Amino acid sequence: MRINGVEIEDTFAEAFGMQAAKVIITAVNERWAAIAAQTATGFATSIIGCGCEAGIDMVLPPEQTPDGRPGVVALFFTTSSKDMEKQLISRLGQCVMTSPTSACYDGLGSEIKLKIGGKLRFFGDGFQGSKLIEGRRFWRVPMMDGEFVVEESFSVCKAVGGGNFFILAETLKAALSAAEAAVEAMRKVPGVIMPFPGGIVRSGSKIGSKYKGQHVSVNTAYCPTIRNQTESELPEGVNAVLEIVIDGLDEAVISETTRVGILSACQPGVVRISAGNYGGKLGPYRFHLRKIMG
Repeated sequence: MRINGVEIEDTFAEAFGMQAAKVIITAVNERWAAIAAQTATGFATSIIGCGCEAGIDMVLPPEQTPDGRPGVVALFFTTSSKDMEKQLISRLGQCVMTSPTSACYDGLGSEIKLKIGGKLRFFGDGFQGSKLIEGRRFWRVPMMDGEFVVEESFSVCKAVGGGNFFILAETLKAALSAAEAAVEAMRKVPGVIMPFPGGIVRSGSKIGSKYKGQHVSVNTAYCPTIRNQTESELPEGVNAVLEIVIDGLDEAVISETTRVGILSACQPGVVRISAGNYGGKLGPYRFHLRKIMG
């Protein structure tokens, strides 16, 4: 299979189950909603070292938010509900509650609930108050600029993490241009994030290492500078590889995001589109590239 002359390798991306939370962050204007969301989703590229994977899903107009103010949707992914509770309490407490004019609300409405606002309320030192609206409890915590409104409970749902594809290109310039175009198109699909910097990964990894205690290491088979020193998966003429990792609320949205991204990545200078997997041993979800591209 070729798209615009770019080979689509007959392989699959291997993904695994995760827990997801959807947080709607609002503020007096879009700028401050974005600042709070960006801060709360910082240092969240990989659960390997960050505890969670997080990113901004979309911007919401005032008519689509609970309090009628500009909003930003942030998605958080962890491996368990316990980890999610820990991450949301620290990130919403330290990054959203501290941000001027901010408020935050549950965006999922699923049955599994974590008491996040119900614990952050104690910062109010006894002066906090609550209100029940259509079965949802909200806390109003006094702040020096007014008050911080936060929903008592936030939902979690089953999700999918680790969708991915590789861009193998003749030059770094070509790889980066293709990856940037792919991420720009992929961000238009709701319900997904690309958690790495700018949505792009240079440090693709494999399980295991020659060093004791190092559980993951660089994916040596795709590193062009050592292709003559180890087993390599790089075809002749490929001198740069970039990866895009996708976390989504379900399988369908990851498939669609992969399709959109690959179409945009098939540019001049790109030789092949591939994907990362561990032979099906890592996770139950398999996203076959050729099937997705149909």
